[in-house]
Amino acid sequence: MATLARLQQRLPSFKEEYYSRNRCVDEYRKTEYYAAVKIQSWFRGCKVRAYIRYLNKMMVFIQKWWRGYQGRKKFRKMVETAYFIMKMNFYNEMAVRIQRRWRGYYVRKYIHNYYALKKYLEVVALNNEMVRKELEEFAEMKEKEEVKKALEREKKKKDYLARKMHYLLSTQQIAGIYNSPYRKEPDPWEMQLRKAKPLRHKKKIEKNAMDFPIYADSFGLQTMPTLPPIQRQKPQGPFRDTVDVLQQRFKPLEPSVQVVASSSSFQLAQEKQRQEEWRNRIQDEKFMPFSYNVPGEYIPSMQRASKYGQSKYGFKYFREEHPEKWITKKDFLTVLPSIPLFGKFGQAYSRAGQFV
Repeated sequence: MATLARLQQRLPSFKEEYYSRNRCVDEYRKTEYYAAVKIQSWFRGCKVRAYIRYLNKMMVFIQKWWRGYQGRKKFRKMVETAYFIMKMNFYNEMAVRIQRRWRGYYVRKYIHNYYALKKYLEVVALNNEMVRKELEEFAEMKEKEEVKKALEREKKKKDYLARKMHYLLSTQQIAGIYNSPYRKEPDPWEMQLRKAKPLRHKKKIEKNAMDFPIYADSFGLQTMPTLPPIQRQKPQGPFRDTVDVLQQRFKPLEPSVQVVASSSSFQLAQEKQRQEEWRNRIQDEKFMPFSYNVPGEYIPSMQRASKYGQSKYGFKYFREEHPEKWITKKDFLTVLPSIPLFGKFGQAYSRAGQFV
């Protein structure tokens, strides 16, 4: 009982001690709790950061491997493309070489036959020599003719002067100016004057006033022209001269366009030109290759068939012109005849006096 009594006496202190101890335990528990939470947060942070570093490292490794794979794949494709291009260039070069050899062989055998062309050039050179020789002979002949004509003109001039100066001929009593006594022999003009006859003037033929030209009217009847008009003052206005009017009215008939040029004149001129070209050809032989497998017949063009050599064919001109080599100064003759009706355009007029 004593113990119970002591316990009951110490009960308030026990309660206070109990509460104080519980209070201390709670405070210590909170301190430990906060410390544990701080330790756990630091550890978890270190763990997460280590995991993140691991993930970053793995990510870098994966990216490095993938980029290396992509680079090797792209490089392999580039190598394949470069190899394909190099191979195609090699094939193209070989194809060009084969085509060059084949085309050269084909041209030398079928198109540009060396021996046929050489023969043709020899014939052309021979023909050129002949033409040049003929032209030289023709030029020499023309020069001789010109010299002969000049001598004839000079002789005629001397004869005319001798006839004109025949009064200077010396006589038995008086010596002429060309036969001086101080000369050992007479002057050549003295001999010329002796051979020449004196120049006589022709008598003028007086025309009869009644000798008028005879005109024909539109019906073919001969009519006498009217007398010339009296000299009067010209009337004012667009009037033509009376003489021109009468000449225009009583002039003979002229053939029409249908009579001058027929409808088939152009075809006849073309046919005549073809015959002349066929007759004046330089080389009639064809270009025959060594083989009988000829791709087509060679037809020489008109520009290349000229006997003066090969002519250029371009936009500016069709034939070379060398005026210093021309033989004559005559104009080019046209194929079709000229129409006289067109040359009188603006000169013919109607009865009303108006120009057509």
